[in-house]
Amino acid sequence: MTSNDDERTGMRTEAKSEAEPRIDGFDYQRVPVADGVALNAAVGGSGSPVVLLHGFPQTHLMWRHVAADLAADHTVIVPDLRGYGASDKPAEAGENYSKRTMAADAVALARAFGHERFALAGHDRGALVAFRAGLDHPDRISGLAILDVLPTLDMWEVMQGASAAVGFHLYLMAQPPGLPERMISAAPDDFFGHFLDVWSRDPGALPKEVRAAYLKASREAVDSIVADYRASAGADIAHDEEDRRTRNRLRMPVTVLQQDWGAALGYDAAAVWRKWADDLDHRTVTCGHFMPEEAPAEITAALRDLLARPGVTS
Repeated sequence: MTSNDDERTGMRTEAKSEAEPRIDGFDYQRVPVADGVALNAAVGGSGSPVVLLHGFPQTHLMWRHVAADLAADHTVIVPDLRGYGASDKPAEAGENYSKRTMAADAVALARAFGHERFALAGHDRGALVAFRAGLDHPDRISGLAILDVLPTLDMWEVMQGASAAVGFHLYLMAQPPGLPERMISAAPDDFFGHFLDVWSRDPGALPKEVRAAYLKASREAVDSIVADYRASAGADIAHDEEDRRTRNRLRMPVTVLQQDWGAALGYDAAAVWRKWADDLDHRTVTCGHFMPEEAPAEITAALRDLLARPGVTS
C-alpha cells in the first residue's frame, strides 16, 4: 500500500504487508464489557462522545472515513461487535448474541471511557444493536442514527415472495446449529465475499486491503456470526414484539439513512420507522449498502446534522 492509498482510505498499516489495517490516528484498546467478554475498540478525537457500530460482513474499519472526520470535534469510539473482528467470541448460549446483550456491550463500552450518555450510530447488524440500545437505554442514548436496515420484527414481516431472495442468508443462518456453520465454513471467502460484491455499487470503496481484512475476520468468526443472525430469528423478535405490545418507542432524535430499496421491496421504509420514532429524520442515500464507505461525505454530514439537534451533544 502506498502513502497515497493510506491517505485515500483513512487507514494506518504497519510496515509489513500482512499487518491488520487500522484507522489512522486512533488508539486501540481491549475493553471488558461483560463477564468474559472484551471488545476491540478504536478511539480517537475529543469532545462529546459518539459510538459507531459496524455491520456484516465487516469490522470497525467500515467507519474509517467517517470516524476520522468526526474526531475533529468529538470523542469517537469504534468497536468490533462481540463475535466479530478482534473482539471476543463467546459460545452461543442463552442470549449471548441477542441485540439486547450487544446493546448492553455498547453502553458498558462508553461507560468504560467515562461517558454515561452518548450519541450512537449503527450500520446493518450494528444498526439493530443501536436500535435495541435506544429502546433499552433511552437515558443513555442522546441521539440515534440507523443505516440501511429495518427493525428485526418489521424485517421478517415485510420479506415475502421472490423479493425475499435478497435475504437468503437470513433464512440460512436462522437454522438450528450445525448445518449453517458447516456450509459457510466450506467456502467462507465465497460466502462473505458474495455480499461484499453484490451489495456494493462502487467496488473501489472497498480497497483490496480492507476487503481482505473483512474476509479474514469473517472466516475466523463463522460460528459467532451465525449466532448473531440466529438470535434475530429468536430472542430479537421476542424483544421487538414486547416493545410493540407495550408501545415502547425511541425517545431521542433519530436519523435513518437507507438506500432506495424500500419501493422495490414493496413497502414504505419511512412509514415503518415512523411507527418506532416520533422525532425522525428519514433520508434516502444514493449508493450501495456500504454507505460509510461508498458515500462517506454524505453520511458524515447527516451524522453532524443529528449531533447538532437540541440535546444530542449537551
